[in-house]
Amino acid sequence: MNFTDLNLIDPIAKAIQEQGYTTPTPIQEKSIPEILNGRDFLGCAQTGTGKTAAFAIPILQNLSKNKVQNKNIKALILTPTRELAIQIEENIKAYGKYLPLKELVIFGGVKQGSQETALRRGVDILVATPGRLLDFIAQGIVSLKNIEIFVLDEADRMLDMGFVHDVKRVIKLLPQRRQTLFFSATMPSEIQKLADSILNNPVKVEVTPVSSTAETIKQSVYFVEKDDKLDLLTHILQNDISDSVLVFSRTKHGADKIARKLQASKISTEAIHGNKSQNARQNALNNFKSGKTRVLVATDIAARGIDIDELKYVVNFELSDVSETYVHRIGRTGRAGAEGSSISFVDGLDLLNLKNTEKLIGMKIPIVKDHPFHTDNLVAQKRDSNNKPAGARTPRPSQTANTKKKPAVDAGKKPKNKSFFRKK
Repeated sequence: MNFTDLNLIDPIAKAIQEQGYTTPTPIQEKSIPEILNGRDFLGCAQTGTGKTAAFAIPILQNLSKNKVQNKNIKALILTPTRELAIQIEENIKAYGKYLPLKELVIFGGVKQGSQETALRRGVDILVATPGRLLDFIAQGIVSLKNIEIFVLDEADRMLDMGFVHDVKRVIKLLPQRRQTLFFSATMPSEIQKLADSILNNPVKVEVTPVSSTAETIKQSVYFVEKDDKLDLLTHILQNDISDSVLVFSRTKHGADKIARKLQASKISTEAIHGNKSQNARQNALNNFKSGKTRVLVATDIAARGIDIDELKYVVNFELSDVSETYVHRIGRTGRAGAEGSSISFVDGLDLLNLKNTEKLIGMKIPIVKDHPFHTDNLVAQKRDSNNKPAGARTPRPSQTANTKKKPAVDAGKKPKNKSFFRKK
């Protein structure tokens, strides 16, 4: 199927052709006709599958049929982060460049003056984060009584970031009669309950299951002791990779530590996470997209909304405890059929996460031994753990002859608890 088969109006067809779109992704192919017909929609699709176009294109077409020109907000798109909100608004602007519809994005962390001015001039499609939207509603700047289409995007991240109560407050202010579009990368029970409560006989589509990874992504594992990970990353960036790299860190503190180490090695690096200001996060993202910054270190939540064309490398500094997160992370590369590479650093405490990840994706990730920090000790532990019966525990790693020696512990002095470093 081509986009020309979707019965799109000429202004939209022309705009998406200029964007280089020819063949819709599976989520776009299945959602666009249903949304054009006014159906409620429940879409479960992982990062990088084209969800934004899947709802933005039919919204633009449906609203363009409304001949009544007024200042009322007709479509509301609610999303968890500033970065993702900006990305969605940019896409809507591109797809609707030949339509008389007005779009606006609002988010917190900045002065509200310019956003308020634009709202008072009139907006057809509003993209918003929950906090700023509720703030404007409380001030009487925004009214939702004329909303015709409501989109809840990245619903699972709304839950992770503690926005579910804000979302429910927004939903109570919406007209009962509306079209609702619900998108999420995963569908835990809490999200399913929320979907069931706001959707009316929806079309349900699940594409590219969360357990699948793109065939165009070359995946690899580097076994390395925890204390050597920073040195290994520096070595790879100085000797093996010259392109831009997105590095995932489990924690905010870890992201900052990685960035400081790379900066000290004269590698241009910035970190983004929840403790950074909105302006700092956006500036870091812009610098990375433009090539001014070579390495971006991000936590999983902050990384939502990062959409970078032709990103070739993703590094998992450590594996997440949630196996599905691996699929979302590496989905930042290898988009739209392009080739990409994913490198995962695995220490002793990551072995169980690696085992669970490989079980989820249904493949053994190749091990790269050709680096100065490789340890066969972890290879042996992985092999032993794979041969153990279900429920058997993997012992903690011990230092062997090919790894660094640790100083002896003084009598009466408690050794450091390694689990401390795993706290979030």
